Amino acid sequence: MLKIRLQRTGKRGQAYFRVVVVEHTKKPKGEFLELLGAYNPHEKQFKVDREKVEYWLSKGAQISPTVNNLMVNYKVWDRPKMQSWKPKVVKQAPAPTAGPTSVPETPVETPAASVPIEPKVDVSSEVSTKAETPATEPVAS
Repeated sequence: MLKIRLQRTGKRGQAYFRVVVVEHTKKPKGEFLELLGAYNPHEKQFKVDREKVEYWLSKGAQISPTVNNLMVNYKVWDRPKMQSWKPKVVKQAPAPTAGPTSVPETPVETPAASVPIEPKVDVSSEVSTKAETPATEPVAS
């Protein structure tokens, strides 16, 4: 089957495209049957030979959605746009079901967390503070 599609040319970061007719099994940068036009996305220029495109379509070639949408955008022809990409399907995790495989949601207590911790008292510091404070009693006369 023949396809009318874009063929990328140019350097990295400076893409230019050719509109070509190519067998659908050929490599994207391989040989093509006929050059139909060019697309410069940097300068927003799209040039294509409409008569050649319609000739190849009459011979059974299929047009890629991107080339079709470019031709519609640049008003080369009045046809409806095609969807050129598929939206990504986001898979969500299945909701947990109540059953024998479900895990109970009770918090697990560790033995260290359940025992209250008492502050340590340094006996040597209490003794030294009592020894340093003089006992003053009033002297009776």
